[in-house]
Amino acid sequence: MNTVAIINIARQQLAMDEDSIRALYVRVTGISSLRAMSDRQRIAVLDELKRLGFRVKTGGKTLPPSTKPYIRMIHALWKSCSTLGVIDDGSRQALRNFCRGILFLDDTKIAVDPDTLDYGKASKVIDALKAMEARGKARVAS
Repeated sequence: MNTVAIINIARQQLAMDEDSIRALYVRVTGISSLRAMSDRQRIAVLDELKRLGFRVKTGGKTLPPSTKPYIRMIHALWKSCSTLGVIDDGSRQALRNFCRGILFLDDTKIAVDPDTLDYGKASKVIDALKAMEARGKARVAS
């Protein structure tokens, strides 16, 4: 989380001038410079800005559904596994991490977006998700 950027956005949203924001910094952390603060201190400043009325706005962007049926199958199986309780985190980021683990187990620096997979790689992910879903259904049935 880039707290510096969020704090600057909050400052603009709350229409705070330079003197008032620095006074807030000193009041909350004892330090007048945002750069000199630790991450924990920046979070404390952000919490204070939220208390004063700052609201985080989400981007609101949603991705259109894929036209490729095997990509839609990955998302449907992921949601099914999440519903069955096989996976704890049903988020999109968790799905990306899962795909990376299936396709590139030893390399944690590779980013894998399931929407960009070709059929061969997607098949490996689908097979793993089908096996997980089957285990989840068997556990629910028993």
